[in-house]
Amino acid sequence: MADINIVLLEPEIPQNTGNIARTCAATGASLHLIRPLGFEIDNAKLKRAGLDYWHQLDITYYDGIEDFYSKNPDAQVYYFSTKAPRSYTEVHYPQKVFLMFGKETKGLPESLLAANRDSCVRIPMRDTLRSLNLSNSAAIAVYEVFRQRNFEGLREDGVPTTFEWN
Repeated sequence: MADINIVLLEPEIPQNTGNIARTCAATGASLHLIRPLGFEIDNAKLKRAGLDYWHQLDITYYDGIEDFYSKNPDAQVYYFSTKAPRSYTEVHYPQKVFLMFGKETKGLPESLLAANRDSCVRIPMRDTLRSLNLSNSAAIAVYEVFRQRNFEGLREDGVPTTFEWN
């Protein structure tokens, strides 16, 4: 299991989960999916969004949130929500971290947020909109953790190319 973990509680849209899987493969983060899922795991849209990176992905499935907590009893979880009291940039993330996101239509349950208020964070945005796309939010979160770690373990140079930059 990786030091950075993205947790999706009951995701509904296969393309979002596929995009998040691709982000996990590109960064080495682990993906945790908590059932029920709003799609079948062999969904073509899910597979297409994740491209051909599925074999490079560390993915774990859980039968409900209690199953997740029982299998990760010492997990330091940060709960992403538009209702959170502080910005995701105000947190210094621990070495092993779990970044949890809720379903696209409802987010995380308010009871879960209330029980974990000190670990709730939000991504700032204009107050005239409800939320960002789930896959964008997960990417913002995982790259903030990497930014705090000076992008340790990620490629620092550009992808080789046949042309030269001027």
